Amino acid sequence: MSDRPLTLMAVHAHPDDEATGTGGVLARYAAEGFTTIVVTCTDGRCGDGPDGVKPGEPGHDPDAVVATRRAELEASCAALKVTHLEALGYPDSGMMGWPTNEAPGSFWTTPVPEAAGRLAELIRRYQPDVVVTYDENGGYGHPDHIQVHRVTMAAVELVGSAGTAVPKVYWSTVPRSWMENIGEHMRELGIEWDEPEPVDAPPMGMPDEQITAWVDVTAFTDQKYDALAAHGSQSDGAFFLNLGRERFGQLMGTETFVRVRDTTGAPTQEDDLFTGLR
Repeated sequence: MSDRPLTLMAVHAHPDDEATGTGGVLARYAAEGFTTIVVTCTDGRCGDGPDGVKPGEPGHDPDAVVATRRAELEASCAALKVTHLEALGYPDSGMMGWPTNEAPGSFWTTPVPEAAGRLAELIRRYQPDVVVTYDENGGYGHPDHIQVHRVTMAAVELVGSAGTAVPKVYWSTVPRSWMENIGEHMRELGIEWDEPEPVDAPPMGMPDEQITAWVDVTAFTDQKYDALAAHGSQSDGAFFLNLGRERFGQLMGTETFVRVRDTTGAPTQEDDLFTGLR
């Protein structure tokens, strides 16, 4: 075994994505002395402006949003004790169907090989033992999340073909049962919950039996909460923050993943992303 610390790289689309699905593992493995890296692919310019103003509305200044979200991202990574933050800086593409999808230079329009080449350079530099990204649908169909999936998997292939295989690759996900029973979870926490209207979209998350790693991050939910709170300009996290720390910790104390690449021969049911590497 090398004396080099074990290394986790989480590849995300926007500032704030690092907090919800991987904040716990980033904090946990940093506390264990591992090197942790967050790669954020877009600049977040399509996020909320002051007072929640949306792109295209009066008062939304994309460049000001970029600056604000960069500062928030740095504060979030500091809360999670992330070792290295890398921002690729591609323009945020906005939600699926927005005109910004096709804006010149947007991440959605960037050729996958171009972005994959940049990410591959980071993989070669940091030599992560574990890489975490999204599934083919980007979790919920956001174009930048889908593009992150494509770029990350292409970068892993690229470095592997040159003899630098990433030992383990995971997709961050949510158990389908958790999504289906969210109302019950809320009521158990004493929170009133109205079931949302059904939407014509692929269901979020994955069937429980397809999830291969259930990682306990209970001891790190305060850091996860702080990381999400650092992104104060964005309304997306307000629901979870309004739960308060105790309820947040009860709801967000496990992070789940699907292992899609492995060179260690570790069992497919894991409670640790570094099983087979320690």
